[in-house]
Order: sequence, then structure tokens, then C-alpha cells
Amino acid sequence: MQQSIEQPASILVVDDDREIRALLTQSLGARGYRVQAAANTREMDAVLERDRIDAVLLDVMMPGEEGISACRRIARDDGPAVIFLSALGEERDRIVGLELGASHYLPKPCSAREVLATVRAALRARRQMQAGERLRLGFDGWTMDLVAHEIFDPAGVLVGLTDGEFALLRAFVERPRRVLSREMLLEAARGPNSDAFDRAIDVQISRVRRKLRSGGDEMIRTIRNEGYLFVPAVTRL
Repeated sequence: MQQSIEQPASILVVDDDREIRALLTQSLGARGYRVQAAANTREMDAVLERDRIDAVLLDVMMPGEEGISACRRIARDDGPAVIFLSALGEERDRIVGLELGASHYLPKPCSAREVLATVRAALRARRQMQAGERLRLGFDGWTMDLVAHEIFDPAGVLVGLTDGEFALLRAFVERPRRVLSREMLLEAARGPNSDAFDRAIDVQISRVRRKLRSGGDEMIRTIRNEGYLFVPAVTRL
């Protein structure tokens, strides 16, 4: 039976660290989610067999079966959204996790606010995916899939972006050819309650420009004393 939209989403926290499990369970529960916890993938499997779970916060490095192996088993279109939590924050680790079907990859340590924002994004993408909605935007030969959180260059090669970089680029492509101030970008990419400094946006934009490679500097143009402007025309695919 399809879950009623009035019902709170069900979250499963899988981490061998008791303090992390308790912190995430408390913070997500305070936001109205139904939260369960598991110390390993054996306990995770028991919960998934017993209950309908909408999203799994999955630690990568655990005794016994690791999160990477577990993700291979549970990540599917009709399954829960998988959000990796890991002390392995290198780009190659994030790319492996995302290619295995995880919707997001959060490097430890991360704040409860960041986890909450990521859970919301993952649940929204899952609803869109299960409803058959594929939101793809194109610009200068690039393709950005807003549901799968993937971006492909003009040659069709998947480009790895962090969650923050993807959110920032999404803010640009959804508002092309408009001057966006740092404050607007900060709110669009991280939410209205972000306490990050404006300079963090400059650093993120520099990283996105590098990953866009050819033409990157022209795609995101600096408008002195005003902010930034995304130059290419954007079309829905």
C-alpha cells in the first residue's frame, strides 16, 4: 500500500558508533521523522525486512560487512534512498559511493543541520524518482540530472561533484543569466539558516569552475561588487 503523504518519513541510521546513532536519532526525531538505528548491516537487514524505510544513513567503515557492500544490495529504484556517512572524504571515495547508487555522500564530521538538509533532499529526489519524474537540464552540451544528482560533460562522462558543489551549480542553472549575490547563492545552496561565511561561496565556485573545465570561467562570470552570473542558456531535456 502506498505511504500516505501525511505520514512522516521513516529513517534508518546504520553506524557502529553509539554516540553518532544517538545524536542522529535524536536530531532527526526532533524534526518529526520516524527514526530507527542499527549498529551493523545485520541489524539493518532485520529492520528493512520488517519495516518500510524511506532513507538509510549508512556508515561506510563498520565491523563485518561494510557500507559499500551493503549499498550494492539495497540501492534500487524501489528501495530506500541511501546516504553515506564516512570519514573517507576523498573525491574518489565519493564517486564510488554515488556510482553504487547512493543519493548523497556526507564526509564526517558533519553537522546535524547538514544531515537534515541532505535527508530532505534525498527524500525529495526519491519521491520524484518513484513518481517517474526525471528532471534533466542542459547547457553548453552538459547534462544535469536533478533527481539522480549527476552531471555529465559534453562527451557523456560523469563528473564528480560534492553535495555542496551540486547544490551550488543547481542554484545557478535554475536561475540562468541572472546576477546572484553571495547571500542568494548561500541560501539557495545551503538553506536560509546557514551560518557559513560569504567567502565559502567563492571557494565553492572556484571548485565548480575547475570541474566544469573548458569554458568554466565563462560559464560562471564574476560581476564585480554584485555577485555571479551563469552565462549559458539552460534548457529542460
